[in-house]
Amino acid sequence: MVGAKLKVAVAGLGRMGARHAAHFYGLTPRAELVAASSPEQKELDLTQTNLPGVRTYLSYDEMLQEEIKHGLQAVVVSSATAVHAEQAIKAIKLGLHVLCEKPLSTNVEISQSVVTAYRESQKTHPNQKVICGFSRRFDASYRDAFEKMQAGLIGRPAVFRSQTCDKLDPSGFFVEYAKFSGGIFVDCSIHDIDLALWFFGEDSKVKTVSAVGITAVEPDLRKYNDRDNAVAVIEFFDGKIAQLYCSRMMAAGQEDTSEIIGTKGKLSINMQPMTNLVNIFESSGVRREIPAHYYGRFRDAFITEANEFTACCLDNTEPPMKLEGAVNAVRIGQALQESLITGKRIDFAENGERIVSEPKARL
Repeated sequence: MVGAKLKVAVAGLGRMGARHAAHFYGLTPRAELVAASSPEQKELDLTQTNLPGVRTYLSYDEMLQEEIKHGLQAVVVSSATAVHAEQAIKAIKLGLHVLCEKPLSTNVEISQSVVTAYRESQKTHPNQKVICGFSRRFDASYRDAFEKMQAGLIGRPAVFRSQTCDKLDPSGFFVEYAKFSGGIFVDCSIHDIDLALWFFGEDSKVKTVSAVGITAVEPDLRKYNDRDNAVAVIEFFDGKIAQLYCSRMMAAGQEDTSEIIGTKGKLSINMQPMTNLVNIFESSGVRREIPAHYYGRFRDAFITEANEFTACCLDNTEPPMKLEGAVNAVRIGQALQESLITGKRIDFAENGERIVSEPKARL
């Protein structure tokens, strides 16, 4: 129907959920944010103040039950990672479209259960759309680099180098977060892993993974088998490799950069991070500011994600990425986390099965 809007509800109104709600409320013309849920009353109160007219619920299940009566069509799952899969599956089984924040789960089997539920639901709801919100795929710079690579500008891509580096938070937030984050590779590097799969091809098969890490500023992370700085190498069966760096201790701000190195050239994205084009000239020299956090760098990508998800649902077009890729990203992230803790290289057969790995040589 011309002019029809997608009726959307948001689950989870923490920092990221509140942003998703604002995007669908005021920055996605073809969507109508009709409801939101959170177990925190203060988050609901803030939503009622900032987004008037949106119905709020303390219970996710109650929101689904009631909003289905009012024609709800889609759910954005941005709750705590531990309930991503559970909430996504409940919405999927009702035939609703779902945009689920990354990762689907910190566990491969649970992540796969979301894909299984989606495939089963499509038998009766063939036009249903379910995607995992890997925001960098919607970033203009990453898309431009991908298109240039696809056009053959750098020849055959062979090496992918990428990093996700968060600003240092001296409050100890990342220590508490490590209890349920899945580890720095599953949480922090999941975007870089997804990018490697995107640039190298969704069907790329992993041959080996290995990782090392340190606790430079937060030694308490070791209680949860995590680190605040880590480096990884992923080898693929087609001769390509990916090198990843993740960190929780950048002093200046968020530093998320990538390079795609091909046989005829190289593409780099955000290698000199900057908030804008302003240079600050001071007696001590010249400097420029950089975003303080991930959202500061990728705000426009999240808005594009909301609009393209909406269009995909309304126009019945193909989703921008395969949901199975989100499972592969978690599988690789989990293997890297295991390598980080055990000090062992993890090997895979071409069919994706794990094989017995040998200890890495320590220099």
